[in-house]
Amino acid sequence: MRPILPIPVLITWAVLVCGGAYAVTMRAGSATAIVGPSQQDLTTLKERFRRPDGVPHPKSNPATPEKVALGKALFFDPRLSRSGSVSCATCHNPSLGWSDGLTRAVGFGMVSLPRRTPPVRNLAWGSAFQWDGRADSLEAQARMPITAPDEMNMPMDLVVERLRAVPGYAPLFRDAFGEEPIGARTVTAALATFQRTLVSGEAPFDRWIKGEEEALGADARRGFALFTGKANCAACHSGWRFTDDSFHDIGLKAGDDLGRGKFAPPSVTAMRHAFKTPSLRELRMQGPYMHDGQLANLDAVIEHYVRGGERRPSLSFEMRPVELSAQERRDLVAFLASLAAEPAAVTLPQLP
Repeated sequence: MRPILPIPVLITWAVLVCGGAYAVTMRAGSATAIVGPSQQDLTTLKERFRRPDGVPHPKSNPATPEKVALGKALFFDPRLSRSGSVSCATCHNPSLGWSDGLTRAVGFGMVSLPRRTPPVRNLAWGSAFQWDGRADSLEAQARMPITAPDEMNMPMDLVVERLRAVPGYAPLFRDAFGEEPIGARTVTAALATFQRTLVSGEAPFDRWIKGEEEALGADARRGFALFTGKANCAACHSGWRFTDDSFHDIGLKAGDDLGRGKFAPPSVTAMRHAFKTPSLRELRMQGPYMHDGQLANLDAVIEHYVRGGERRPSLSFEMRPVELSAQERRDLVAFLASLAAEPAAVTLPQLP
């Protein structure tokens, strides 16, 4: 039961929200409003979103310039597909932010696939890959779209056969792997090494994190306070990549796709209709969004989270309705826009 307070009495106290202390002000008879963290706690909060200094590579597949160059050539080479007309870059087009801009990916025979093309930037820090996490490394992930019958539809033995028949590939593989012959391992190792170089550039948000206060406008700063506080977005979109690398059912309209639930025992209810949390870096502001592209624009995304998603046993416990004013919604969008860097020039490789 609320105490009766004389108007316009204001009560201010400190609460912990997503690891940061926020000043909360409540006017009698009104809803609470999270104003923002103190300067000291804001500094601590910023550290959780600071970019790392380098890019990690596994000891089993160390990076070299030669391996990156080979992986780049393979990424853009349509000969890795059965039709000879589709490459990794067909769906992950650098001109479209390393995606395809489509609601759902298009596979072999121009058939529409059930899921949207997943993002490929900043995956060097990932722990599970694909929307359902079925790949445990970038090397394993690199093989999947090539060999999938409904994607590039090319068995690895045929990939190897084609590449060995191209004279110009022999020296590229030799420079990258020495005397190890062209094979499935070297193909996927080179592709994974190149993908680890696809790292987002410095965005206005990063400059603000480093202390350049004018890098973010007041609306984006308010959006960050909402993102890490009242709106609770950072519960899943955490860290410098804005993803927890985990899987959640966020209450989207469900079909037959169980997502991560396909690989979990039926008793693990939380994994049914659970999909990987995508990074919010370099977000395509015009959509579409979600694993199957069912939300066309950011207004629809925010409205989905405001409503809290469809209630069902697998719904993530982080999904709860939240009230956001029109201004707060605009502030969140301004913050998301601050996570995009200036597009980097990409030089297409000369294929052998």
